[in-house]
Amino acid sequence: MKKADGIISLIAGVISIFAAIATLLVGGAGSAFQAEGSNTVIGLGWGGVVFSFLVVIFGAIAIGAKSKAAGILLIISSILGAILGGTLVAIFMVLSLVGGILVLIGNKKEPEDSTKSCIYK
Repeated sequence: MKKADGIISLIAGVISIFAAIATLLVGGAGSAFQAEGSNTVIGLGWGGVVFSFLVVIFGAIAIGAKSKAAGILLIISSILGAILGGTLVAIFMVLSLVGGILVLIGNKKEPEDSTKSCIYK
């Protein structure tokens, strides 16, 4: 379970990048047909792209560094991505939020076993 939390967030971030691109495509199509509110959809798509990349970055840091700061930043970027990324991105940001919570929970220090360091001859 030590690397699964970061991998969950990493996968959610990659999938949400595709969801953000789909949001941009829908907004672009709406803009091409001069639909009302298409600029809002395009803005949500760009917000989804930004926060999806941040989730990928913080997920990779959570795999390697195992710090609480990576988990906290992952949770913050997941929440902001769900708010500012649109509905498609928000679905996958929930999965990333779970991964960020697992980073915080699974980051507890285990007590060191003194018998492992002893060498018997």
